[in-house]
Amino acid sequence: METPLRKDNETPLKGVRPNIVQSIRAFRVPELQDAATQLNQHFLYANLGNAQNKQDVLDMIAAQYTFPAHFGKNFDALYDCMTDLVHKSGPQPGFIVVLEQIPAHAKFDKEAREQLLDIFRDAADYWADRKIPFRCFYSFL
Repeated sequence: METPLRKDNETPLKGVRPNIVQSIRAFRVPELQDAATQLNQHFLYANLGNAQNKQDVLDMIAAQYTFPAHFGKNFDALYDCMTDLVHKSGPQPGFIVVLEQIPAHAKFDKEAREQLLDIFRDAADYWADRKIPFRCFYSFL
């Protein structure tokens, strides 16, 4: 007999809205990965600790999220990969996304960090409109 999938309130994500971008704070990456497994959702993880600039950030996300080779390596293309391309691939169970160690220095300044997080906020809204959970957790280096 199969074990039924757990609901959100039975996981470490209890109390976390289904479509949100928030600091990783009290969560640890293994807990988030376990929660994704329990919920049968996609787990996307990128460690950006070695990124020096916007292009590095986009390259690392593309490589670690295994984006297609034609990824345009700009913020618009990032949004398209996180939404439209995935949506066209079929029904989605939900997403738990981690952006760990987003650079916080002159070559990737506050404006660049906010633009990056806005892409994921827009993706969360996109999936919310389709009633698909999309939770993004991030930390700064």
